[in-house]
Amino acid sequence: MIGAIDTFLMPWRGLSLVFASGLRRYVLLPLLVNILVFALTAWLGAHYFSQFIDWALPRGSWWHYLEWLLWPLFVLAYLLLVFYGFTIVANLIASPFNGILAARVEEKLTGKLPPDAPGGIMAELVPAVTGELGKLLHFLKWAVPVLMLMVIPGVNVVGSGLWLLLGFWFLALQYLDYPMGNHQLWSRQQRAWLRRHPLQAWAFGAGANLLLMIPVINLAAMPASVAGATRWWVKRREKPFTP
Repeated sequence: MIGAIDTFLMPWRGLSLVFASGLRRYVLLPLLVNILVFALTAWLGAHYFSQFIDWALPRGSWWHYLEWLLWPLFVLAYLLLVFYGFTIVANLIASPFNGILAARVEEKLTGKLPPDAPGGIMAELVPAVTGELGKLLHFLKWAVPVLMLMVIPGVNVVGSGLWLLLGFWFLALQYLDYPMGNHQLWSRQQRAWLRRHPLQAWAFGAGANLLLMIPVINLAAMPASVAGATRWWVKRREKPFTP
């Protein structure tokens, strides 16, 4: 039986899988694209923020000395944007690769490809991006009412706890989608399966979330979580599937 500690460690164990021979190609290309996207947004943000400061705080005026305070705020805001936005953008960019990565990880672990393994990047492009948008909308359906609870005095403590659990849950759903989809199990069946294993789902999401919080390592958090979710799914598949 797989316990919560085991599933918490699955994303971390996935780190040792994603850079193995034969799998690196499905990791490095989307990783490079993500780095370029966020480097470009940092450059554009700094460029236009500098222009905004020159407009709002003209040089020669004493107001311009506030620049030393505004730049650290800009850096902090950008880091927060990267932390919260990286997962969404990275998943959209890498979604065509993740199904293939999950299939190849399963092949490495079991010796055979899953029955519905993706045929190629281009074939996966539209359905993968559409699936990511569907997961995002499903997340928002639950996130909005929880966020409303967080602003109600006296209830916001409960809301904060629910927000944490919701984030962990959807990280598990996000990454298990790829190995389960390779076995022709779709959104409703995936959610039903996770409801039968809530502690493991929250633990897996907590492990993936911790990976995302560590600088540099967080660049590989997404493929590591895909590999970890596939490892979890393969171990659970030793038992008959019951939704």
